[in-house]
Amino acid sequence: MHDLDLHHIFELGLMLVMIAAGITAIAKKLKQPYPIALVIVGTIIGLVNIPVLEPLKDFITEGEIFNFVIITLFLPALLGEASLKLPFSHLKENKEPILALAFGATLLSFLIVGFSTIWLLGFSIQSAFVFAALMSATDPVSVLSIFKSLGVNKRLAIVIEGESLFNDGLAVVLFKISAFYLLTYLDLGVVGAGYGLWEFIKVISLGLIIGGALGYGFSKLTSYYDDYPLEIIFSVILFYGSFLVAEAVHASGVIAVVVAGIIFGNYGARIGMSPTTKLNINNFWEVTALLANSIVFLMVGLEITRINLADKWGLVFLAIIIVLIARSISVYASLLFTKNFPTSWKHIINWGGLKGSLSIALVLSLPRDFNGREDILIIAFSVVLFSLVIQGLSIKKLLAFLGVNKKEEGFKEYEELIARGHRFETAIKEIHSVRKKLFITETAAKEVFTQYEQELSILQSNLENLLEKHPSLKQKQQIILQKYALYAQYETIEKLNKEDIISNEVAEHEQSQVMDKLVKLEDSI
Repeated sequence: MHDLDLHHIFELGLMLVMIAAGITAIAKKLKQPYPIALVIVGTIIGLVNIPVLEPLKDFITEGEIFNFVIITLFLPALLGEASLKLPFSHLKENKEPILALAFGATLLSFLIVGFSTIWLLGFSIQSAFVFAALMSATDPVSVLSIFKSLGVNKRLAIVIEGESLFNDGLAVVLFKISAFYLLTYLDLGVVGAGYGLWEFIKVISLGLIIGGALGYGFSKLTSYYDDYPLEIIFSVILFYGSFLVAEAVHASGVIAVVVAGIIFGNYGARIGMSPTTKLNINNFWEVTALLANSIVFLMVGLEITRINLADKWGLVFLAIIIVLIARSISVYASLLFTKNFPTSWKHIINWGGLKGSLSIALVLSLPRDFNGREDILIIAFSVVLFSLVIQGLSIKKLLAFLGVNKKEEGFKEYEELIARGHRFETAIKEIHSVRKKLFITETAAKEVFTQYEQELSILQSNLENLLEKHPSLKQKQQIILQKYALYAQYETIEKLNKEDIISNEVAEHEQSQVMDKLVKLEDSI
């Protein structure tokens, strides 16, 4: 019976992966942010009675299953992947806005939401601050995937990424203190406030120490090996190990993973990873993160449909307003003294502060007998749904309206010339093909052919002038050529190896050299 249960769980898991992958593939083809598509489809699946999917829905929406999958299974992987690729130099350059948002904005938002919820919604102190903790941080799972799919300005993306990675850890700490210790601290008065502050500092400091120690240790370990499959396994152990060790000693697992990932991806990559290893580790975690994100957002959509809003619309509306106002005040106030930070970016960071799977997983982890659990659940789920669907869908329009995502100068003209060039080249090929098939005389075809040749010649001249005017576009073309040339070299070596013209040893050596050049090229972009 136990084996049958495991077999059934595997079947349900596979069905979930297939649905998530299918929706993600369609969304990517339509150039839409796939997390939002998954949440919407998940919500529809949850609301509509589809007999074949009922066992899947029942399995996923069990609080314990959702909590385990999001927090223990996927969160370390998603945080690890994001921090692994975050260059320390970029973090250092933008430390001022990142720290202001991750600490200043998070704490300010926590206080505003907490006191507003007591005053406007009539919640108890504990319930209000539990809800405030859930809403005080942006969820990295949601933010990073949506912003990556929109391709925002590099510096803005670094700030958003840095904020979401660090304030996420802070929110989890605030949630645990509010849910399990707040009443005790309140009873103790001033002494309790001291205990609360100490607990807060201890949890974060321990997370930093554990993440730092394990990140350094595994970085040193990779320097003894040049074997990327083994080094990928090291990275898996590092991310999950740092999370579980930190959680076991009541430290912040989230902060431990983020710190470990940053050290491993920067220091570890410098002292212990060949370019080939670096590329393969990044590729492995990219695939893992895509799969995890897809499943997470589909699960969020399914989970959200379990709430009953019957007579709670007023409560939900007020909760959404409170969260939006608190986010606005905390973002603009915390960035008030940050120099050289465009106002348009502040608007993006404010509206792009999405809530997501982590908020739902945390609220589901509240004990069943927790006072006010049902109301917190309803408003938390509602804010997450509003955040992902309404804010998530409108962020692209806001980027366009504020001109934040403008292509570099000359890019539109460059794209138009490229498109026209492809049109003319295809027309010339078609003229040759049709002429042969239909036995059209050379005299008849020559005039049409010459017309296109002239058009193509003028276009080439215009393109040359444009590239002279904008050297960065010329550099882009050269990088594209070099990339395709390296891909071709890699495939040629593969073919020679398959046909036994060269040995495995030579093939590996040559392919490794090609991969190293490819990594250097990627780093230069």
